[in-house]
Amino acid sequence: MAATIGRAASRSRPLVGITASVHGSRIAAMANRLALWRAGAASVRITVDAPFPIERLDALVVGGGDDIDASLYGESARPHIRIDPDRDRLELLALDRAARLGLPVLGICRGSQMINVHRGGSLHVDIHEVYEEAPHMRTVLPRKRIRIEPDSRLYRILGIAECRVNALHHQSVDRVGDGLRVVARERAGIVQGIEAPAAPFLIGVQWHPEYLIADSRQQALFRRLVATAMGEAPLDEIAGVAPAQ
Repeated sequence: MAATIGRAASRSRPLVGITASVHGSRIAAMANRLALWRAGAASVRITVDAPFPIERLDALVVGGGDDIDASLYGESARPHIRIDPDRDRLELLALDRAARLGLPVLGICRGSQMINVHRGGSLHVDIHEVYEEAPHMRTVLPRKRIRIEPDSRLYRILGIAECRVNALHHQSVDRVGDGLRVVARERAGIVQGIEAPAAPFLIGVQWHPEYLIADSRQQALFRRLVATAMGEAPLDEIAGVAPAQ
């Protein structure tokens, strides 16, 4: 990772790649770009038709979007679920290279699920088939309450044991991938956060922090990603400053 840090330090702003679908949401793209810019980084959108060398990045955000091909984790495909196999391959390769380079990685929604699949884990194809008591919720507003493990890096970044987040998913982590641990769940038990304790920064969140632009605790995820890319010391203190939700 030393070479990566040296490259990042030589730039006025470290460069963060954001993976996305070819026809992905422009609103999400702008929200991620804004969050990273406010955190001190420049960004580049990476899609199948607009690839970018991972070796030139200082950090990676694996963004939200379509569902992941169920065959990648040993499940049967559902005909009504929209998938993007080309993007799946792009992101698996990007995560391979990011791991070899020691790049900090943040997975958002689908991106969190992809981190888990990349590490050999599996997903619930439809959370409501497993968590029948879970409310059917789809909103960009912070309406879902989650609990965060107090001994986790995610807790040290957000600085809070419970918070409300948005919900735009119907899949979630099932079997946890190699080297990962679950660090956040909602009341029904659905996994909301994973991380790799042995990595400098490999975190996946099931929600979309890029849409919570007024919440400094959520924006701290982007600040810490960028700080790690710049080679700052591991976080030892609470980063969030917003009142508890």
